Amino acid sequence: MTHESGQLFESQTATTSSVPTPLAERMRPRTFEEFVGQQTILGLGRPLRQAIDRDALQSIILWGPPGTGKTTVARLIAKTTKAHFISFSAVLSGIKDIKAVMAEAQQARRSLGRRTTLFIDEIHRFNKAQQDAFLPRVETGDIVLIGATTENPSFEVNAALLSRSKVFVLKPLQKFEITTILERAIQDPERGLGESKLKVADGSLDAIADHANGDARVALNLLELAAAIADGEGTTPSPDLSSNKTMKPVVIDQQLLSRALQKRIFLYDKSGEEHFNLMSALHKSMRNSDSDAAVYWLARMIEAGEDPLYIARRLIRFASEDIGNADPRALALAVAAKDAVHFIGMPEGNTALAQAAIYLSTAPKSNAVYKAYERAAKDAHSFEAEPVPLHLRNAPTQLMKELDYGRNYDYAHNDETGTTGMVCLPPKLAGRTYYEPTNRGLEKAIGQRIAEIRKIRRRKNPASE
Repeated sequence: MTHESGQLFESQTATTSSVPTPLAERMRPRTFEEFVGQQTILGLGRPLRQAIDRDALQSIILWGPPGTGKTTVARLIAKTTKAHFISFSAVLSGIKDIKAVMAEAQQARRSLGRRTTLFIDEIHRFNKAQQDAFLPRVETGDIVLIGATTENPSFEVNAALLSRSKVFVLKPLQKFEITTILERAIQDPERGLGESKLKVADGSLDAIADHANGDARVALNLLELAAAIADGEGTTPSPDLSSNKTMKPVVIDQQLLSRALQKRIFLYDKSGEEHFNLMSALHKSMRNSDSDAAVYWLARMIEAGEDPLYIARRLIRFASEDIGNADPRALALAVAAKDAVHFIGMPEGNTALAQAAIYLSTAPKSNAVYKAYERAAKDAHSFEAEPVPLHLRNAPTQLMKELDYGRNYDYAHNDETGTTGMVCLPPKLAGRTYYEPTNRGLEKAIGQRIAEIRKIRRRKNPASE
């Protein structure tokens, strides 16, 4: 479980004759000079790089999507630090392992005066109790924690642990950075594909980089797969410096890539931050009446495998929250889209969701219904729960009638205007206005009708307002 800094990760890179090391692992940077990307935090003179170079690192959280260099940074720290370096996987380790490491770190600090640097991969997979176990040793300085996570640490890392750590955000690699990594792998005769005589047609590396979505590991895996297909042997051509065998040229072109790259890989976790980021983008695009952006974000979610009924539920909510009575048909259409998806399933249901998203985007917007409910809910919580006025209560029994239930109730249908001067709010809230329609869509007509109703009520009962 534990590793000295010189031995760290060796078990992960060991190879056998029958199981070759993947290209992505072989090409992992060995120095910061080989590291591509993340210059805003790892460039010369940057705080994180300075702390690593001076071996003065404090607890940090490395947050970023897969394939952006989090584990590589940890390995480089392991090579440079004089501290005892221990690597942990949150997937494989339990609370017993954590306590053992904490005890070891405490002993090393007291007996040897040497601190322990602890790398925890996928720290978001540790539960609260497991994360809490690190706190005492972090606070006393026995360990320096390096956590790596693909999830937003604000949600996945304990507040106490987060407050004692500096968060560094790793961004998806840019396209030119991915192509740089791919070119290096193609040319490297020792660790890469340099001995395979690999030839790449114009535009092919760009296609791989586009497909990888900023993930270097995905890009290298795709290059390795494409090379294996081109080689025609089902395995990646690997360098064999001891052999005099003449290898045939291996060519990667767009036609070959079209077979290897069957479907773009999306960064998406249906329970993680990207799930909420994409839904937020969809919601805000519709709110801004941008139908093109809305249908794009919708497609991103659907193609990444999001639950279509979850999307439908969010569209229904949007129809009430952001459109409301400006276009009451929006709610009906959103519900119809949900029914359509439930009835015909996917992928056929994708167009029903797209139809709804486009309609909701172009419909007139109003949050008056949403705001009306918020105001009413605030009063419901702020004021004493007053009893329902007697004139609004039903009186199904003789006793209720004797107690004046329903007395002085004005039946609106008996009035030619269809309304009366009867007060329907509790006395302390009489005259309150919750719903304030906009001048957009149908709400303009609704607002005019409300004004007429209020005028009638004031005429019939001046005290009603």
